[in-house]
Amino acid sequence: MHQEKHFRQPAFVRDVIIGLSDGITVPFALTAGISGAVATNGIIITAGIAEICAGSIAMGLGGFLAAKTEEEHYYAELIREKREIKELYEHEKQEVRDVFAAYGLSKQTQDMVADEIAKDETKWVDFMMRFELGLEQPDTLRARRSAMNIAFSYIIGGLIPLMGYVTTATPQNGLRDSSIFTILCLIVFGYLKSKFTGQNPVSGALKTTAIGILAAGAAFGIAYAFNHR
Repeated sequence: MHQEKHFRQPAFVRDVIIGLSDGITVPFALTAGISGAVATNGIIITAGIAEICAGSIAMGLGGFLAAKTEEEHYYAELIREKREIKELYEHEKQEVRDVFAAYGLSKQTQDMVADEIAKDETKWVDFMMRFELGLEQPDTLRARRSAMNIAFSYIIGGLIPLMGYVTTATPQNGLRDSSIFTILCLIVFGYLKSKFTGQNPVSGALKTTAIGILAAGAAFGIAYAFNHR
């Protein structure tokens, strides 16, 4: 028997990708930049921890507000659709016909389906939300979950480049180890992210790694230049 397999948690994966992507790249660039301007790892570690705390809160809050905005938009459109099927009855029925016309159904079938859907206002509104506006009813816990997923993913990602400075004694050695840890993680992360999203995994791994290296290289170069003027 044929069994279709579909991925059921796109929102969770999207949150983790956002959190890990910024969590790895931004602290890596920051610590690399600072390592070109200071003589001890303590300052780098302190700055890195501060950035991870601030970044995770900011990213988590951003995810929360984005999800809340989607939720508010959905319910605003829901109220509008409920009003329109009462005030613009024939116009809304025509919009149902237009949806099925786009699928190539005959005029007779369009009329029959529109008449049947219009008999139940709740289902009619749900149909319009899905097929006219492309909106699905949001999960009321989505905003909170999104904030937590992004924030925790950011923290996990941010600790990776920081470990290079925890396990070494000098900024130079810390930058070396941090670069090794981070590049390996970027390769794995880029590969898995692309695989989950249906892209070429090898290409995705290379692109993700290149972005992280460029960001860190730019930060290090700027800090080093200012420190050696």
